[in-house]
Amino acid sequence: MSAQTMKAVLQYAFGGPEVLRYEDVAIPELKAGEVLVRVHAVGVNPPDWYLRDGYRTLPPEWQPQVDFPLILGTDVSGVVEAVGDDVSDFSRGDEVYSMVRFFSVGESRAYAEYVSVPAAHLALKPAGIDHVHAAGAPMSLLTAWQFMVELGHDEPNPLQPHRHAPVPLAGRTVLVNGAAGGVGHFAVQVAKLMGAHVIAVASGRHEALLRDLGADQFIDYTKTPPEGVVQGLDLVVDALGGPTSGRFLRTLKPGGALFPVYPLGFADAEEAAKRDVTVSATQVRSSGAQLAQLAPLLNDGKIRVVIDSTYPLAEARKAHERAAEGHIQGKIVLTVA
Repeated sequence: MSAQTMKAVLQYAFGGPEVLRYEDVAIPELKAGEVLVRVHAVGVNPPDWYLRDGYRTLPPEWQPQVDFPLILGTDVSGVVEAVGDDVSDFSRGDEVYSMVRFFSVGESRAYAEYVSVPAAHLALKPAGIDHVHAAGAPMSLLTAWQFMVELGHDEPNPLQPHRHAPVPLAGRTVLVNGAAGGVGHFAVQVAKLMGAHVIAVASGRHEALLRDLGADQFIDYTKTPPEGVVQGLDLVVDALGGPTSGRFLRTLKPGGALFPVYPLGFADAEEAAKRDVTVSATQVRSSGAQLAQLAPLLNDGKIRVVIDSTYPLAEARKAHERAAEGHIQGKIVLTVA
């Protein structure tokens, strides 16, 4: 790599994993309020493959307009290379992590050796974990935190007319569906940390892990539909979401809440109203302040990052192929030499 270029994963058209190309590109120029980070690891998240594919599942009016070539990715852990003249909170050599510029489609550009990060989106990396685990945390952990504990931003909610509001967790019974995945395995830990009784739903091979992460009960959905065996819940966090989220309405007590992480396709609003169940979702947003708040929990092991698999940055295509296989346990991470 020369002084002006870096390696990055680019795509020139929407499509499957085959559109990802490992090439040379210019190192981003540092602007006011930004920090240049030399990337050590990159977390892979669902919005990465949704954007790679052109967000085809969204209504046409919601599909993003982007400029090619595109560089995917939001979640990074690395070392500060340089800081803008007006940045005082970070210095060259600091180990940091971030969810970069989300939600700004196509502007985060994290599948690269260097990334420019708004200082407000950055936090010091938890010293007790390595870059791989730190890169696995930001988007999925912030999603769980902003859904369940503290929204932490005032951005308009494009998903519903009202502001999302977390509900009290201490002493409540919380079911997490899709509990072994990126958001799910954090949701289990956050609910437990906040004093909830936690029921985890996943396939049987994940039971030992989820109990180790704090689940009080476990349901193997391949053997037992959870909506057929539990009732009187205070909160369901459906980390899968989509059109099938409505099946959990019958598990909730009046006054309970259903939080589908992917709310599009939910078509049971009338039934939710009849049952006096609040259905609410939000769109995760970058927050260096919240990552700084969460860092001690990651550092002390009170919240753990589970890694499904790692791939070199040059093999991002293989990481996306792994994601397409499904049944991910924790997070997929790209490593940068």
